[in-house]
Amino acid sequence: MLENIILTTKALGNFSDDEFYNFCLENPDLKFERTSKGQIIIMPNTGGNTGRINSAIIFQLYGWNLKMELGEVFDSSTAFRLPNTAVRSPDASWITKNRWESLTEKQQKQFPPLCPDFVIELRSETDSWADLDKKIQEEWLVNGCRLAWLIDPLEQKAYIYRPEQTVEEVSSFDHILKGEHVLPAFELNLESLK
Repeated sequence: MLENIILTTKALGNFSDDEFYNFCLENPDLKFERTSKGQIIIMPNTGGNTGRINSAIIFQLYGWNLKMELGEVFDSSTAFRLPNTAVRSPDASWITKNRWESLTEKQQKQFPPLCPDFVIELRSETDSWADLDKKIQEEWLVNGCRLAWLIDPLEQKAYIYRPEQTVEEVSSFDHILKGEHVLPAFELNLESLK
């Protein structure tokens, strides 16, 4: 099983935001994230099933957004610079239109300096459930995410995260996840991800 590789950046001189962005551009065949402690995570590519499921998720989220016109949808290639200085990439995310439009052109082009309103983390065979749970709790929710879903096709479960609330477990893929007040009228049919 491929695993994440974690590098410390002390020897590299702790990248500024622009330096980290340029470092990522100079290494286009690799996918990077940066923790709030400055560690760089090199992430492996996912397999076909994960890519297929992620495409189905993006399709449903994008279709809802096209109809509602409330914000912008982003795929797993988009990294966000969070308020705690971490640079993280969810598998799917959404930001309200006014928050996106408040960014400068440079901010939109590079790693947008904000936390998405909504994120989905999709567990692949290379992911540990504990690491994804920690990422949602300590990166997304702490930095302002209003709703997050961890979808685990390996165990056929999903987890719903809301700020300052207990994580809700959905114990099978025979359910529909609802976007609640964050994504009004959005529904993700988990059965379609099997």
